[in-house]
Amino acid sequence: MPTCAPADRRPRCPHARSDDSWSAILAYGVRIARVDADGLHHAPGRETLPLVLDTVTAEVVRNALSVAAQEAGVVVVKASHSTFIQESADASTAVLDARGRLITSSTATTLMHSASLRESLAALLIDIPLATMQPGDVFAQNDPFKGGIHANDIAVLRPVFAADGSGPHYFAGTIIHVADIGGGYAGGVAATAQDMFAEGLILPPTRLYRAGEPETVVWTILANNSRTPDKVLGDIRALVSGVNVMARRIEELMERYGVEGLAAYIDDYLLYTETRMREELRLLPAGTYRGGFVIDSDGIEPDKTYDVVVEITLPGDGSIHLDFTGTSAQAKGAINASLSQALSGVLFAVRCFIDHTIPMNEGCFTPLVINFPRGTLVNPNPPAACGGRIVTVTAAMEAIVDALSSARPDQALASSGIVHLYALSGRVHGAPSPWLVMAMDFGGLGARSMCDGPDATGAFVLGGRGAVLQVEPFEAQYPVMIEHVRARIDSGGPGEHRGGLGIDTAIRMLSDAELVVRGDRMRLAPTGRKGGDPGGRGYWRSQHPDGTTDEFAHRQSHIRLADGDVFMIGTSGGGGLGSPLDRDPTAVARDVVEGRVSATNARDSYGVIIDGTGAIDLDATVARREQMRHGR
Repeated sequence: MPTCAPADRRPRCPHARSDDSWSAILAYGVRIARVDADGLHHAPGRETLPLVLDTVTAEVVRNALSVAAQEAGVVVVKASHSTFIQESADASTAVLDARGRLITSSTATTLMHSASLRESLAALLIDIPLATMQPGDVFAQNDPFKGGIHANDIAVLRPVFAADGSGPHYFAGTIIHVADIGGGYAGGVAATAQDMFAEGLILPPTRLYRAGEPETVVWTILANNSRTPDKVLGDIRALVSGVNVMARRIEELMERYGVEGLAAYIDDYLLYTETRMREELRLLPAGTYRGGFVIDSDGIEPDKTYDVVVEITLPGDGSIHLDFTGTSAQAKGAINASLSQALSGVLFAVRCFIDHTIPMNEGCFTPLVINFPRGTLVNPNPPAACGGRIVTVTAAMEAIVDALSSARPDQALASSGIVHLYALSGRVHGAPSPWLVMAMDFGGLGARSMCDGPDATGAFVLGGRGAVLQVEPFEAQYPVMIEHVRARIDSGGPGEHRGGLGIDTAIRMLSDAELVVRGDRMRLAPTGRKGGDPGGRGYWRSQHPDGTTDEFAHRQSHIRLADGDVFMIGTSGGGGLGSPLDRDPTAVARDVVEGRVSATNARDSYGVIIDGTGAIDLDATVARREQMRHGR
């Protein structure tokens, strides 16, 4: 089976066959160094590099590159016209080189998308040769089958040249979910799409600017394919502002250290990262481990579940092999994960499990060998719909954690709740244009071996940051009133370590609106581990002024909400870890006092009896737990 070409043959797609189509077998990463008989790494085309060229200067360069990406992320988020981006910082930025290698990415934004920028650049370099690029060029693309994610995630890339005009040597990349890019669903939440055409305008690698001048036809096409053109063009301009800032910082570094000098420090940085990855992987017990996760449905066939399974082989040589054979075939609905997004999830899960402090760059890819079988959820054929890919990517990460938890039980994690994504839109009487907002609420994370799971946290999307709805800006910009945003009592899976809580949100409509929802973990609860119980399941519903309610499916489109209706969101809680009967009774009592666990659940799940004053009845607790142990 084909694997990647050596790095010095790039630019080309890193997992392309000779016909440049996507390969089913990925040997990540592209070899950026050779290894001699003594195991010493050599950068291609230059003398052996010491592990650290100059400790102080190397650290200065690394941090300067990181700050360039961080600064660009701040610019994109602050300049965005979308409340969703402003409040959640759902954006990614990255510095890459002209060989397609990921150099660094922002840790303050959506870290797991950074691999997608790497793949977007690989596709760009196939379609638009380096030799045709010039200073001031800026490119955009969103094709999920050319390195992209889905229609609404637009990647912007700018080549970076040296002061003497040579290059391009590097690329600055940014990506966000733009507000609306057409298709059949307002807001880009194509919950029930069955192909990528229903999800919006598909843009192959395309110039936005040529030598600093805008390609007006391209901008007109973008505007004409959006329900909210001002917001979308504003978001894309924010992306361009981000790459411009990053490009200036890279130019300054080339001027200060020289083109070859900066390249040498970068090679050293990538080698350092690869070395750390391999060292951590060698610490895992050699062997083969299997994991899996089940998805509720695809929104089209509601009674059909989908499996994501992985077999992980650890040879003990510092590499890791991940084979997704056995994963369900691609779905009719929009839960398919584009190859770039599947790769992002795999890298994120492996890196975070072994050591989350390892820098996110090309060195992380080198030890990975991955098989994403063609025609499955994790490597679909076009024109599969990919808008809801986060469900499958999360399932892939859960499957990896499941497998690696068997390798390292002391680092085991229970399953987590998932993000609930929705879009509201409408038109206020007399307003010149419609209003539209996308938002997301997070579930609780699974418990881990030493502590409870965090509440309402976007670990698999936002790198561990929470994104609870910010009431004031939401109410200020849209015709809604937030009735409450609060932790879901009893949603965290009981265990010796409790799962994180989901949240309950209630939004009252102050005008008629249309709703699209996309979620999961509503039928199959996040599972516990080592005797821990599942977390609570999520829900979507609305309550009418007369008190009647409607329940919505996991993924549903074109839901009508009337003025006065209350849209209600409940996210799932994380699974528990270890027997609930082994949880410290004082921790249970504290949870009751803090409103995380009800007194009834304390008794029924944990065997802890709380009296009317909030104190623990120790004798009754001992008796209750003994009774429950005999019944388990």
